[in-house]
Order: sequence, then C-alpha cells, then structure tokens
Amino acid sequence: MKNQINEHPILQPKDEKKVKFTFDGQELEGFIGMAVSSALFLNDIKIFGRHYIDNSPQGIFCANGQCAQCTLIINGLPKKSCMTPLENGMTITSCKGVPTLPISGHALDVSDIKQQEIAVLIIGGGPAGLSAAKILGENNVKVLLVDDKDRLGGKLVLQTHKFFGSSEDVFAGTRGIEIADILSGSINSLESVEVWLESTALAVYSDKLIGILRGTKEYILIKTDHLLVATGAREKMLTFQGNTLPGVYGAGAFQTLVNRDLVKASNRIFIIGGGNVGLIAGYHAIQAGIEVVGLVEALPHCGGYKVHEDKLHRSGVPIYTSHTILSANGDEKVESVTIAELDKEWQPIAGTERTFKCDTILIAVGLTPVDDCFQKAKHYGLDVWNAGDAADIAEASAAIFTGRIAGVKILESMGFDTGENITELEKKAEIMKSRPPLPKDISVPEAEEGIFPIFHCYQEIPCDPCTTVCPHNQIRQNSGSIIAIPYFVGDHKCTGCGKCIAVCPGLAITLVDYRKDKEKPLVTFPIELGKKSVQKGDKVFVMSNTGELGGYEVHRVKILKDYPRTELVSIRLPKDVAKYATGIRVQRVEVTEPMDIYHKPPLADEAIVCRCERVSAGEVRKWIKKGVTDINELKAITRAGMGACGGKTCTLLINRLFREEGIQDITPGTPRPLYVEVPLGIFANSKEMKK
Repeated sequence: MKNQINEHPILQPKDEKKVKFTFDGQELEGFIGMAVSSALFLNDIKIFGRHYIDNSPQGIFCANGQCAQCTLIINGLPKKSCMTPLENGMTITSCKGVPTLPISGHALDVSDIKQQEIAVLIIGGGPAGLSAAKILGENNVKVLLVDDKDRLGGKLVLQTHKFFGSSEDVFAGTRGIEIADILSGSINSLESVEVWLESTALAVYSDKLIGILRGTKEYILIKTDHLLVATGAREKMLTFQGNTLPGVYGAGAFQTLVNRDLVKASNRIFIIGGGNVGLIAGYHAIQAGIEVVGLVEALPHCGGYKVHEDKLHRSGVPIYTSHTILSANGDEKVESVTIAELDKEWQPIAGTERTFKCDTILIAVGLTPVDDCFQKAKHYGLDVWNAGDAADIAEASAAIFTGRIAGVKILESMGFDTGENITELEKKAEIMKSRPPLPKDISVPEAEEGIFPIFHCYQEIPCDPCTTVCPHNQIRQNSGSIIAIPYFVGDHKCTGCGKCIAVCPGLAITLVDYRKDKEKPLVTFPIELGKKSVQKGDKVFVMSNTGELGGYEVHRVKILKDYPRTELVSIRLPKDVAKYATGIRVQRVEVTEPMDIYHKPPLADEAIVCRCERVSAGEVRKWIKKGVTDINELKAITRAGMGACGGKTCTLLINRLFREEGIQDITPGTPRPLYVEVPLGIFANSKEMKK
C-alpha cells in the first residue's frame, strides 16, 4: 500500500490482517480494525466528499470523533470514518451533498432500555482515567471505565517520545506508548474494574442517568454514585483563507495517522503553533520520513519546551516566531502556505509575505477541555469529578497525578482511609502543570580533559531521568528540585557509559571525551531516526542549537541494551566547537526555502468559521455589527453551530470574533443535549439497529 510506513525508528511495522474494501467503486486494501479514514490515507485518498452548500472538497480535521468533517457513507449509513473500524468487504462512498435518510415503511420494533448500576463510572481511558481506575480498583471499588477508542491510553498511544516529569511518579524517561501499556496493564488484573472500549458517553440526563452507547448497537443507561470525567481535550482551529482545504488538519490527527496507524500521511508539512504539540509533531514527522518545511508561532518565542524546539532547529527546521499564517493555497487540496511577520499590534506586516510549498498544514494552536459531561453532570447535581485535560490543559504527566488525586478524593468521599497525602500529590501535580519559563543563559564547562556530560537544557521544566541513571550518582539538581537544571558533580570520573544521553527525553545531553585527543575530542550525542539513518564513515552536517557547525565524519554509532531505539553517534570535532555540538541536520536546506511566487494577501472575512455549515467570518461579523450578541440568535440567522459537530469547533472562533469587534457581553448558546451524533433508533433500543 502506497503510504504504509514499513520502517520507523520507534514503532514496529503493522502485521495485522489485510482486508479488501471499496471506495466509490474502487477496490482497495487496508488493515482490519484500523480507522476507515486511515485506510483511505493509506491509499492516498484525502478528499472524502463534497459539501452540500458550495461543493467544497472535504477531508479530515480532528481524527478524534469531535467534528464531522470525515463523514462517509459506510455500508449504507453516514458514519465518522475516523471512529469506524475497517472490516472486510466494506462498501464506502464519499459524501456528496446531504446523505439520504433510509426509508422505513413500518414502525420501529422497540424494547426497554437496559440499566446498570456501578459505584464509580469513569469516562475516558487516558492517563487520568487509568490512574484513577487503578487506585479505585486496588481498593476493590466497583468501577466501570468507558472509552470511545479501540484501546486504552488516550493520547499516550500517539506519543513515541520519552516523557518528562518524575521518574518515580510518572514514568519520566519512558515513551508515551510504553506508559500507555504500563497503565492499561495495571488495571487488567483488577477484578473490580470493568472496561468498555469503543463505547461513547452520549448524554447526562436530569434523572442522573448517563447514556452510554456500547459498541455501535447497544444503548445502556448507567446509574452511578460517583462520576469521573477524564475525556481529554479537543484541538482549536484558526480562521484563515483556505482553512478547510483537505490537508489542513490538527496536529493530533497527524499523530494519529502516523504514530497510531503507521500511515505516511504527508510528504511535506508546515506547522502552525509553537507549543509542545506542534513541536513534538514536527519531530514525529521527521522520524516518519516526512519533510517539515517550517513552523510559525505568533508569539515572540515558542510556548513549548525549548528542548523540543531545539530538536527541530538542529534537524534543519526553521522556526518563525512573531509570524502567522495568511492562507492555505490550492483548489482541491493544500499545495502551499503563505505566512507573514506580525507587528506589535498582531497585524501582518505588508511586504513580509512568503509562500512555501507543502501538502499539509498542521494546526497546533492549543487545546480546549472536552468537559461536556462534567458540566451537565454538575448542572444536574451528580457527585462528579474531573481530571486530566478535561479539567486543566497540561502535560500527560500532570494527568497521571490529577487522575490519581481524583481517585483518592472519591475514595475518601466513600469513607476509605487511603493514607495518601493529598496536599503533597496536589503540589506535585502543580509542578507538572507549570508553564515553561524563558530559557536561562548557561555557559558550557571550562574543563578540557577527561570525559563528562554537557547539558544543553536551559529551561527549568519538571524532569529528572538523567539524575536516576548515573551509576556513580554524579548528576544532580540543585536542592533536589525536579525543575532545576541538572549539572555534573565531577566528584568521580565519568566512565562515559552514555546512559544519561540515552534516557534524556529532550535529547539534550552530549558527552565530550578529551582522553585520546584534546584538540579533536570525541563528541557523542543521541538521535532517534533509525539504525540506518547514520552509520560509521558517513559525512554529516553537525549542528548546535543555534546553527550549523560544519561537515564531519561519523566515528562510531552504538546502541545501549536498555535503550534500543536511541542511537549514540560519536564524531571527532575541533575543540572550539565540540562543547556546542548537539546533533546532525537531517533535512535538505532546499526543503525549507520559500517559493518564488507572490500570493496577494487574502481577505480575512473569507475564512470559514463554521466548518459544518460553511459560515464565513465575514457573515458572522456582519451580524455582530448589526447588534446581534446572542449566540442562539446568531445560530438561527447563519446556521453557525447547527452542524453535525454541535459547535465544538466554531464556538471559540465566534467568541473571538465578538472580542475583535470589542464586544464582551455575549449571551452564550444553548449546548446540544447529546455530545455526539447517534441514530435515533439507538434510544428506542430498536431491533433494527442491532442487525
């Protein structure tokens, strides 16, 4: 299959059974159980249909079930392709216009809805939900854990990089995909914890029952004494011309395609947003053999960890701070992107426009909590808790803590004496949630003898793996603080074992060895690009975190037994640059060069705000200027927010337009009672729906 990833530095190739299906009459192959949307990308199909309003091409956006952009007709019914597992013999057609509803010539044969009671219901099987389920299950509390995906782990299953935080508490130095296995494995042996996968919480009702769609056909009402909502977050969108073209989608969707389903989703990407999500997605792209043309960040500096930013820099990816996207360009799909520099008033500066060739634009401009269940449960007076991104957007390491804290608090509300120090747990959680400060200026060591590590991390972020692996306890942090920048004590000679280099989540430690040649010391640094990416004798371009240091020959490549996916590359370098070397450039310079064309700056009003109903920013602004301040009234006039996703994407954008027009006093809209779309026959427990 054209876009299958068969070689990856971290992930193993897929070995699932291949099955056949048809799309618009064309016979194709995919892997059984993978999302239909991923199977289409696997076959280089990225246009899924045409919008009924303007015939515009439609592709994916979130790949997480939060929008309806990827809807297809699957075996005769409209379904979200990102949430529908591929089966052998499926007949799939693109959505062209409004799907025709099936005609029924008889009344539905209905039956009573099954009800079930449980002590604790947890919605969401990511790091927060799993951590809560673990401590509750260890105390023999009956727990039902519900997740809408086909496996536990949440976003951890997309994360191939090693995690930051505390080695003792949140598995720092371990890859996200491995943490997902650890956490899910920890509850599999707990008899009191029941797990429902591919099951969706549809609604919370006034009689305090929660409606769950188990699988695709069984609807069950759950009565629970305690509800924990750990449903994660959804990605935010931006308004710019071409923002709904196939090829414009969220960074999380990209990671789903590449890291979960091993689909080479793109050839050239451009990233919008310099937080951790965007920076990490860029490195994941490079690992998958995808070129990263550049990244823009509207702020004067990236908001993510500097070590993530440095990984992109030294890989050869330019980062444009104080810049924004003006347009995604192309007729049927993304063909290029136009960016511009911003002035102090956040306005594009005329004459700074540049256009870059790419086929995909990743939007990574922040997340918003998926807390629909939590808000409705609070409204109806349930004993409800929230944790993870559903409570506060932060790193997965923080979600592990907040999930555990929620579990402890539920236990205490049930009369258990857990012996846990909640105050201490909450202090640790706040450290994990802390936003990264600006980097510090740290000079390199003056020594030019022996062998020792150099720490190229200049930002106080929670991270301690390097302090735990040194066999001589020579790496420490001031005052034992997990956010302090590590340093080499030097009481005993470094043996050059390389463990600190291999374990570092930021790939930010190097070893400099003067023992054999003080003029050309041997410098060792980590890369995670696959065993064939760099070999002894290769000529490579060595990079610092700020620029290129020159071309040199690889002296040695080795892999430590405990870190089989991290290569330690050693190169002899002149002593005047040795301490600054951090990695090698893997991208060709020409990949990142702008095109020799000029795109006229687009009109901001042409950007689409409501993807489902194709409502433009200009249409919304028109009615705001006419005095409309009620979201429900705006919805009735323009249909913005009335589409299949229920306003999940456009509400934040519409609120932003109100702010831009200087209006703060807005009457919020009425949220849809159901969180996701579902056939009405499900609520009637129709026998037809179970066929």
